[in-house]
Amino acid sequence: MDSITLSDAFSPWNAGIFSLALYTFAVLVLIGAILFLTSWLGEKKQTAEKQRPYECGIIPTGLARFRYPVPFYLVALFFLIFDVEAAFIFAWAVAFDELGWMGWFRITFFILVLLLSLFYIWKKGALDWKIGR
Repeated sequence: MDSITLSDAFSPWNAGIFSLALYTFAVLVLIGAILFLTSWLGEKKQTAEKQRPYECGIIPTGLARFRYPVPFYLVALFFLIFDVEAAFIFAWAVAFDELGWMGWFRITFFILVLLLSLFYIWKKGALDWKIGR
């Protein structure tokens, strides 16, 4: 692989800093032009209908601020934790041949720890949706 010299980095004919800067400048100019044109040409009538929050076609009633129950957040947090597990297992599966038996023992230990933590939170009742706990 050839090294890039300083003259090649700023050359418009080779991939380098100049090409990246030119592309970035072109994208920023295009974004600025689109934002300017939409604000200048767009209709600006403020009506009560436009000021109302959009709720998937349903007319909103009551206050938008209500308290979610704590189990909702717990289940969301547990989902994130156990969803990241899937990413680690997928990465292990891709590199299975290179990792060998040592990698298999490590992923087995990882899954066992996750299973123990799942049983622990299940036993503690963190997955129950009982109201008034």
